[in-house]
Amino acid sequence: MRIARFSIDGNVAFGTVEGDKPDELVLDIIKGIPFADFELSGTKVPLSKVRLLPPVLPNKVVAFGRNYAEHARELGNEVPDTPFAFFKPSTSVIGPGDEIRYPSFTEDLHHEAELAVVIGRMCREVPRDRVKDVIFGYTCANDVTARDVQKREKQWARAKGFDSSCPLGPWVETGLDLAAAGDLTIQLTVNGEQRQLGRTSEMIHPIEDLIVNISEAMTLLPGDVILTGTPAGVGPLTVGDEVAVTIEGIGTLTNKVVKRG
Repeated sequence: MRIARFSIDGNVAFGTVEGDKPDELVLDIIKGIPFADFELSGTKVPLSKVRLLPPVLPNKVVAFGRNYAEHARELGNEVPDTPFAFFKPSTSVIGPGDEIRYPSFTEDLHHEAELAVVIGRMCREVPRDRVKDVIFGYTCANDVTARDVQKREKQWARAKGFDSSCPLGPWVETGLDLAAAGDLTIQLTVNGEQRQLGRTSEMIHPIEDLIVNISEAMTLLPGDVILTGTPAGVGPLTVGDEVAVTIEGIGTLTNKVVKRG
Protein backbone atom coordinates (compact mmCIF):
# COMPACT_ATOMS: atom_id res chain seq x y z
CA MET A 1 0.00 0.00 0.00
CA ARG A 2 1.22 3.48 -0.88
CA ILE A 3 0.28 6.13 1.68
CA ALA A 4 0.65 9.79 0.83
CA ARG A 5 0.18 12.97 2.82
CA PHE A 6 -1.32 15.84 0.86
CA SER A 7 -3.14 19.14 0.95
CA ILE A 8 -6.27 20.11 -0.92
CA ASP A 9 -8.37 23.25 -0.50
CA GLY A 10 -6.35 24.21 2.56
CA ASN A 11 -6.86 20.87 4.30
CA VAL A 12 -4.18 18.26 5.05
CA ALA A 13 -4.94 14.54 4.98
CA PHE A 14 -3.48 11.11 4.37
CA GLY A 15 -4.64 8.84 1.58
CA THR A 16 -3.85 5.59 -0.14
CA VAL A 17 -2.52 5.93 -3.68
CA GLU A 18 -4.42 3.80 -6.18
CA GLY A 19 -3.66 3.08 -9.81
CA ASP A 20 -0.66 2.26 -11.96
CA LYS A 21 -0.46 4.91 -14.69
CA PRO A 22 1.00 8.22 -13.44
CA ASP A 23 -1.73 10.31 -15.02
CA GLU A 24 -4.52 8.15 -13.58
CA LEU A 25 -3.47 7.93 -9.90
CA VAL A 26 -6.13 8.70 -7.30
CA LEU A 27 -6.12 9.10 -3.53
CA ASP A 28 -8.63 7.40 -1.25
CA ILE A 29 -8.73 9.64 1.83
CA ILE A 30 -7.92 7.95 5.15
CA LYS A 31 -10.06 8.56 8.20
CA GLY A 32 -7.58 9.64 10.87
CA ILE A 33 -3.86 8.85 10.71
CA PRO A 34 -2.20 5.77 9.23
CA PHE A 35 -0.07 4.74 12.24
CA ALA A 36 -2.98 2.88 13.83
CA ASP A 37 -5.87 0.87 12.45
CA PHE A 38 -7.66 3.09 9.97
CA GLU A 39 -10.55 3.09 7.56
CA LEU A 40 -10.73 4.43 4.03
CA SER A 41 -13.37 7.07 3.55
CA GLY A 42 -14.22 6.06 0.01
CA THR A 43 -13.80 9.70 -1.00
CA LYS A 44 -11.37 9.71 -3.90
CA VAL A 45 -9.52 12.62 -5.47
CA PRO A 46 -7.15 12.61 -8.46
CA LEU A 47 -3.51 12.91 -7.45
CA SER A 48 -3.17 15.66 -10.04
CA LYS A 49 -5.59 17.84 -8.04
CA VAL A 50 -3.62 17.82 -4.77
CA ARG A 51 -0.24 18.99 -3.52
CA LEU A 52 1.86 16.15 -2.16
CA LEU A 53 3.51 16.98 1.16
CA PRO A 54 6.34 15.20 2.99
CA PRO A 55 4.79 11.77 3.61
CA VAL A 56 5.47 12.07 7.35
CA LEU A 57 6.43 14.83 9.80
CA PRO A 58 9.21 13.13 11.78
CA ASN A 59 10.08 14.04 15.33
CA LYS A 60 13.65 13.23 14.28
CA VAL A 61 15.57 12.04 11.25
CA VAL A 62 18.40 9.69 12.14
CA ALA A 63 20.86 9.34 9.27
CA PHE A 64 23.64 6.81 8.92
CA GLY A 65 26.81 7.84 7.11
CA ARG A 66 29.34 5.87 5.10
CA ASN A 67 27.10 2.80 4.92
CA TYR A 68 28.14 1.96 1.35
CA ALA A 69 31.81 1.07 0.97
CA GLU A 70 32.29 2.65 -2.45
CA HIS A 71 30.76 5.92 -1.29
CA ALA A 72 33.07 6.03 1.75
CA ARG A 73 36.06 5.45 -0.50
CA GLU A 74 35.06 8.01 -3.13
CA LEU A 75 35.32 10.71 -0.44
CA GLY A 76 38.52 9.29 1.01
CA ASN A 77 36.92 8.00 4.20
CA GLU A 78 37.44 4.75 6.05
CA VAL A 79 34.62 2.24 6.14
CA PRO A 80 33.22 2.29 9.72
CA ASP A 81 33.21 -0.93 11.74
CA THR A 82 29.93 0.01 13.43
CA PRO A 83 26.98 2.14 12.27
CA PHE A 84 27.79 5.85 12.24
CA ALA A 85 24.77 8.08 13.00
CA PHE A 86 23.99 11.79 12.82
CA PHE A 87 20.78 13.85 12.89
CA LYS A 88 18.86 16.05 10.51
CA PRO A 89 16.26 18.28 12.21
CA SER A 90 12.57 18.16 11.38
CA THR A 91 12.92 21.62 9.82
CA SER A 92 15.16 20.12 7.12
CA VAL A 93 12.30 18.02 5.73
CA ILE A 94 10.55 18.97 2.49
CA GLY A 95 8.28 17.01 0.18
CA PRO A 96 8.11 16.03 -3.48
CA GLY A 97 8.17 19.05 -5.78
CA ASP A 98 9.38 21.35 -3.03
CA GLU A 99 12.46 23.48 -3.64
CA ILE A 100 15.93 22.69 -2.34
CA ARG A 101 17.22 26.12 -1.36
CA TYR A 102 20.95 26.49 -2.00
CA PRO A 103 22.44 27.87 1.24
CA SER A 104 24.52 31.04 1.13
CA PHE A 105 27.23 29.48 3.33
CA THR A 106 28.31 26.76 0.87
CA GLU A 107 29.85 26.61 -2.56
CA ASP A 108 29.69 22.82 -2.93
CA LEU A 109 26.18 21.40 -2.51
CA HIS A 110 25.90 17.62 -3.12
CA HIS A 111 23.09 15.12 -3.68
CA GLU A 112 22.88 11.77 -1.85
CA ALA A 113 20.11 9.32 -2.82
CA GLU A 114 18.95 7.15 0.09
CA LEU A 115 16.36 4.59 1.13
CA ALA A 116 14.41 5.96 4.09
CA VAL A 117 12.76 3.75 6.70
CA VAL A 118 9.64 5.12 8.41
CA ILE A 119 9.00 3.95 11.97
CA GLY A 120 5.43 2.90 12.73
CA ARG A 121 5.30 2.54 16.51
CA MET A 122 7.00 3.81 19.65
CA CYS A 123 9.93 1.54 20.40
CA ARG A 124 13.31 1.28 22.07
CA GLU A 125 15.96 -1.42 22.50
CA VAL A 126 14.47 -3.29 19.55
CA PRO A 127 15.76 -6.89 19.20
CA ARG A 128 16.96 -7.76 15.73
CA ASP A 129 14.17 -10.27 15.20
CA ARG A 130 11.53 -7.64 16.07
CA VAL A 131 12.75 -4.89 13.73
CA LYS A 132 10.14 -5.83 11.12
CA ASP A 133 7.40 -5.12 13.66
CA VAL A 134 8.36 -1.46 14.18
CA ILE A 135 8.67 -0.49 10.50
CA PHE A 136 5.72 1.32 8.94
CA GLY A 137 7.19 1.48 5.44
CA TYR A 138 9.78 2.97 3.13
CA THR A 139 10.21 6.11 1.07
CA CYS A 140 12.83 7.92 -1.02
CA ALA A 141 15.19 10.49 0.47
CA ASN A 142 17.90 12.90 -0.61
CA ASP A 143 20.48 13.69 2.08
CA VAL A 144 21.50 17.03 0.56
CA THR A 145 24.90 18.03 1.90
CA ALA A 146 27.05 21.15 1.98
CA ARG A 147 30.21 19.17 1.28
CA ASP A 148 32.73 21.94 1.87
CA VAL A 149 31.13 22.75 5.23
CA GLN A 150 31.06 19.07 6.14
CA LYS A 151 34.81 18.83 5.53
CA ARG A 152 35.53 22.04 7.40
CA GLU A 153 33.42 21.56 10.51
CA LYS A 154 33.74 18.61 12.90
CA GLN A 155 30.00 18.52 13.59
CA TRP A 156 27.66 18.09 10.61
CA ALA A 157 24.71 20.06 11.96
CA ARG A 158 25.05 22.90 9.44
CA ALA A 159 26.35 20.80 6.57
CA LYS A 160 23.45 18.35 6.63
CA GLY A 161 20.79 20.01 8.76
CA PHE A 162 19.96 23.23 6.95
CA ASP A 163 16.41 24.00 5.83
CA SER A 164 15.33 21.91 2.79
CA SER A 165 18.26 19.46 3.12
CA CYS A 166 16.01 16.41 3.59
CA PRO A 167 13.56 15.85 0.73
CA LEU A 168 11.27 12.85 1.40
CA GLY A 169 8.62 11.19 -0.76
CA PRO A 170 6.64 10.85 -2.85
CA TRP A 171 4.78 8.51 -0.46
CA VAL A 172 5.39 5.66 1.97
CA GLU A 173 5.33 2.14 0.55
CA THR A 174 4.10 -0.24 3.25
CA GLY A 175 4.07 -3.41 1.16
CA LEU A 176 7.79 -4.21 1.26
CA ASP A 177 9.18 -6.70 3.75
CA LEU A 178 12.71 -6.45 5.12
CA ALA A 179 14.11 -8.93 2.62
CA ALA A 180 12.71 -6.97 -0.32
CA ALA A 181 13.80 -3.60 1.09
CA GLY A 182 17.30 -4.98 1.50
CA ASP A 183 17.77 -5.52 -2.24
CA LEU A 184 16.29 -2.63 -4.22
CA THR A 185 17.75 -0.58 -7.06
CA ILE A 186 18.40 3.01 -6.01
CA GLN A 187 19.33 5.68 -8.52
CA LEU A 188 19.57 9.44 -8.85
CA THR A 189 19.49 11.70 -11.87
CA VAL A 190 20.27 15.38 -12.30
CA ASN A 191 18.49 17.00 -15.24
CA GLY A 192 17.80 13.50 -16.56
CA GLU A 193 21.45 12.38 -16.42
CA GLN A 194 22.19 9.42 -14.17
CA ARG A 195 24.61 10.22 -11.35
CA GLN A 196 24.06 7.42 -8.82
CA LEU A 197 23.13 3.78 -9.30
CA GLY A 198 23.35 1.06 -6.67
CA ARG A 199 21.42 -1.52 -4.70
CA THR A 200 20.42 -1.47 -1.08
CA SER A 201 22.05 -4.90 -0.78
CA GLU A 202 25.38 -3.03 -0.91
CA MET A 203 24.81 -1.55 2.56
CA ILE A 204 27.60 -2.41 4.99
CA HIS A 205 25.15 -2.50 7.89
CA PRO A 206 21.64 -3.67 6.91
CA ILE A 207 18.41 -2.07 8.03
CA GLU A 208 18.05 -4.39 11.02
CA ASP A 209 21.45 -3.41 12.39
CA LEU A 210 20.75 0.31 11.99
CA ILE A 211 17.49 0.18 13.95
CA VAL A 212 18.97 -2.03 16.65
CA ASN A 213 21.91 0.37 16.95
CA ILE A 214 19.95 3.61 17.31
CA SER A 215 17.11 2.18 19.42
CA GLU A 216 19.69 1.08 22.00
CA ALA A 217 20.26 4.78 22.65
CA MET A 218 16.88 6.45 22.18
CA THR A 219 13.17 5.95 21.80
CA LEU A 220 11.87 5.98 18.24
CA LEU A 221 8.41 7.46 17.62
CA PRO A 222 5.80 6.85 14.92
CA GLY A 223 6.81 8.85 11.86
CA ASP A 224 10.50 9.02 12.73
CA VAL A 225 12.75 8.47 9.71
CA ILE A 226 15.94 6.44 9.41
CA LEU A 227 18.21 7.29 6.45
CA THR A 228 20.25 4.25 5.50
CA GLY A 229 23.19 5.75 3.59
CA THR A 230 23.97 6.52 -0.04
CA PRO A 231 25.68 4.55 -2.81
CA ALA A 232 28.65 5.91 -4.73
CA GLY A 233 28.29 8.69 -7.28
CA VAL A 234 27.51 11.71 -5.12
CA GLY A 235 28.23 15.02 -6.76
CA PRO A 236 27.47 18.71 -7.06
CA LEU A 237 24.16 20.47 -7.53
CA THR A 238 23.74 23.94 -8.98
CA VAL A 239 20.87 26.41 -8.98
CA GLY A 240 18.34 25.35 -11.61
CA ASP A 241 19.09 21.63 -11.41
CA GLU A 242 16.26 19.13 -11.17
CA VAL A 243 17.27 16.15 -9.04
CA ALA A 244 15.30 12.90 -8.91
CA VAL A 245 15.71 9.89 -6.60
CA THR A 246 14.08 6.68 -7.83
CA ILE A 247 13.89 3.52 -5.74
CA GLU A 248 12.57 0.26 -7.13
CA GLY A 249 9.14 -0.64 -5.79
CA ILE A 250 8.61 2.77 -4.18
CA GLY A 251 8.60 5.64 -6.67
CA THR A 252 10.40 8.83 -7.66
CA LEU A 253 11.14 11.92 -5.55
CA THR A 254 11.85 15.03 -7.63
CA ASN A 255 13.00 18.45 -6.42
CA LYS A 256 14.48 21.55 -8.02
CA VAL A 257 17.41 23.53 -6.67
CA VAL A 258 16.82 27.28 -6.30
CA LYS A 259 18.79 30.18 -4.89
CA ARG A 260 18.07 30.69 -1.22
CA GLY A 261 16.19 33.93 -0.75
